[in-house]
Amino acid sequence: MIRRPFLMKVLSLVCIGALLGVLLPAFAADATKYSNEELDQLTSPIALYPDDLVAQILMASTYPLEIVEAARWYKEHSSLSGNALQSAMQDQDWDPSVKSVVMVPDVLTMMNDHLDWTQDLGNAFLAQKQDVMQSVQRLRNKARSQGTLKSTSQQKVTYDSSTTIIQIAPTNPDVIYVPTYNPAVVYGTWPYPAYPPYAFYPYAGNVVSFGIGVAVGYALWGDCDWGRGDVNINVNNYNRFNHANIVNNRWDHDPYHRRGVGYKNPAVQSRYANRNPGIEHARDGFRGHEPGINRPGGIDRPGGGPNRPSIPNAPGGRIGGQGGVEHRMPNIPNAPRLGGDGSHPLHMNNGGGNIAQHNPGAFSGIQHEGSMGDSMRGHASMGSAPAPHFGGGGG
Repeated sequence: MIRRPFLMKVLSLVCIGALLGVLLPAFAADATKYSNEELDQLTSPIALYPDDLVAQILMASTYPLEIVEAARWYKEHSSLSGNALQSAMQDQDWDPSVKSVVMVPDVLTMMNDHLDWTQDLGNAFLAQKQDVMQSVQRLRNKARSQGTLKSTSQQKVTYDSSTTIIQIAPTNPDVIYVPTYNPAVVYGTWPYPAYPPYAFYPYAGNVVSFGIGVAVGYALWGDCDWGRGDVNINVNNYNRFNHANIVNNRWDHDPYHRRGVGYKNPAVQSRYANRNPGIEHARDGFRGHEPGINRPGGIDRPGGGPNRPSIPNAPGGRIGGQGGVEHRMPNIPNAPRLGGDGSHPLHMNNGGGNIAQHNPGAFSGIQHEGSMGDSMRGHASMGSAPAPHFGGGGG
């Protein structure tokens, strides 16, 4: 016969175990949450970019390995632009958001050169979309109060006094001008000394200037949904640029294009890591990705396939998956070995700031390519002529 005190001890242990099962995941998720200080540091280099470009960067940042592939591919095709560049990318097995970023080479270079920042931005966006979008608006309002964010011949700045939401749009939707500014200056006195804003490239001015306009046509199909704290899709532009026929304007992260890179946040890991890539892509035409694409390598090889471009000099060799399972990427020799949580700090020169509590950088050994243009370095060219739409093919 089981004694009552023993039974009570057993029941107590069961209750404690159940409670820990509920609390520990919550503690783990909270430990990986980015603070407002960290988010403002992360978004400081791009907060003053046009809305459409911000949306494309946020989406593409969730696919860091494909950014590496795209940057190295572009280095071999840097003579191409416009329709020729778009056509040359059609056979590349990258997420559409990555292909869009390729159309703005300076942004692609920035994301590749500072890959730790790119991955942290993507991790933050996947886990805290609304917080990231609020961070962008917070910084825009700081710049507006300093008089450094205003309408110009390159972009139109719209301020809604009832919501304090600031929208930025190119004056010519066919042409994008990448703003050049010193984040340590344009936002005024920075309130977080432990997390100074990132200044990726030297720029001593106290204003926002612009480089040469880039003809993008329909390439920038993302948009910022400030009210919902998310990004969405301009279906018409998406279909024209990607030769697709989607109908849903809601963007959703595609774990296939993550290429086995782990997710920092446990809730995000749980949301995406168990999704079947084969099933996911059967739904592509309904959820914002190009339908009917042939995914080489099968559903159990997130980086496989005979047509994958190679990344010849990246360190490691494996990419950690969920639960410590490592997926070999056969045609990306020496690809970086990432932990299951994909977490790591920012190692670029940022004026002494860093994001604390992060593990060693998964991408810190990758050889980054140099800049492919001067427009991020303060060379102003205010009078570039508008370019016509390109993009071929209707929806």
